[in-house]
Amino acid sequence: MNDDIEQLLNSLRLEKMHQIYDREVQRAEKNKSSYSEFFARLLRAQYHDMQNRSTKARIKRARMPEIWSLDTFPWDKQPGVDHKQIMELAEMEFIQTGTNVIFIGSTGVGKTGIASGLLLKAIQDGYRGRFIRAQDLFDEMYSSLADRSTRKLLDQLIRFEIILIDEFGYLNLRSEQTNIFFKLMEERYVQRKTTLLTTNLEYEDWKSFLNNKSLTDALLSRVRHRCTTIRINGSSLRSPSEDLSE
Repeated sequence: MNDDIEQLLNSLRLEKMHQIYDREVQRAEKNKSSYSEFFARLLRAQYHDMQNRSTKARIKRARMPEIWSLDTFPWDKQPGVDHKQIMELAEMEFIQTGTNVIFIGSTGVGKTGIASGLLLKAIQDGYRGRFIRAQDLFDEMYSSLADRSTRKLLDQLIRFEIILIDEFGYLNLRSEQTNIFFKLMEERYVQRKTTLLTTNLEYEDWKSFLNNKSLTDALLSRVRHRCTTIRINGSSLRSPSEDLSE
């Protein structure tokens, strides 16, 4: 590699092309490749490297506590899940239509694992996503009242094309938190943004949890308008030696 090419590749931050340049030159000389074939291989390698870096950055921004994949989920141990239905969801059409997916089931049945697998697949397909535990979400909502940053928090969460709210239910909520949560879901509904939600509460129990019947009715009318509800009735995947996702 001559100095001019090396300087240009560094200046343009084409790191992958810089890394493989000498190897590809040798390959082209050996195979008597055309200039266009040689250049295409360099560009293709650079493109794939940029895609990989972008995916890793989106995964990092999603703040997933663990990288759960649909490929590694123990389907054989959880007959309570319709594998075909989940793999159809993995085609990501539900994001294009702004459809929510609500996972309902008891602790340990695999709700978080499957929902996280869908979130990861969406991120790998180029969507911007975010994982957030319900407790942390409601804590952030309440904290935002003190410094008047509620609008900023909502704008941040609404921008994501898909978010996963994990472990929704059995929290002690203040009315202010319920109001902000309703606003979040209302605006995501209007903008056709997808929300994944895992919970051990049936819909009729949301009224007691959110402590506001009329607001809960309004919330559910939006959440369930475009929604796929998945109930997992199988047994827990957890054992004393394992700690699998909910």
